[in-house]
Amino acid sequence: MSDLHAIATREDLRAITGEAGERPAGKVIDHIDPLCARFIAASPFVLLATRGADGLLDLSPKGDPAGFVAVLDDKTLALPDRLGNKRFDSFENVLHSPEAALIFLIPGHNDTLRVAGKARLTRDPDLCERLAVNGRPAQFVLLLTVEEAYLHCAKCMIRSRMWQPDHWPDTSDVPSLAEAMVAHGKLVEKKLVADVDEMAQIIADDAKNRLY
Repeated sequence: MSDLHAIATREDLRAITGEAGERPAGKVIDHIDPLCARFIAASPFVLLATRGADGLLDLSPKGDPAGFVAVLDDKTLALPDRLGNKRFDSFENVLHSPEAALIFLIPGHNDTLRVAGKARLTRDPDLCERLAVNGRPAQFVLLLTVEEAYLHCAKCMIRSRMWQPDHWPDTSDVPSLAEAMVAHGKLVEKKLVADVDEMAQIIADDAKNRLY
């Protein structure tokens, strides 16, 4: 069924929103300057966007001690691999489509930093060792050649009250990873686990024993 109210062209969109002003439109740079580097050094959490061979976009959270994404030079960022579930969706994606983007977050800080460019993977032993945590080197590293970078306004953080604990939503009815894995993977039917509690314990043990 066609949507009579669809916004189908840039002209349709800008007829509603107008054009961006000179200040927000001119904030994009094509490299990591000292301001961006200071932001990255304080960030323990980043979202990595990639595109798979099937054309679908993937958004993956990555976290480590603040500054875990290294600024190698003003055009190159290095994001280390860590132990996980071995899906490696993001890393496989860049083998097909090198375009990638990052959003850096800092707890308690409302601004975010957005960086985009072309990604590739390396097993350079010196770099893997440099990005070690708790004495464990990275298995490999994603290198992002920066094409654009800019700090993003804080309105989404202010509206969501992301860093205000008094306004955080009740999570008592939020499904757990264990529940989702059992339901979506039909793990009980396949006799891979007895119930959700067993799956939750497996996840807890894995997090405790295989963090790095």
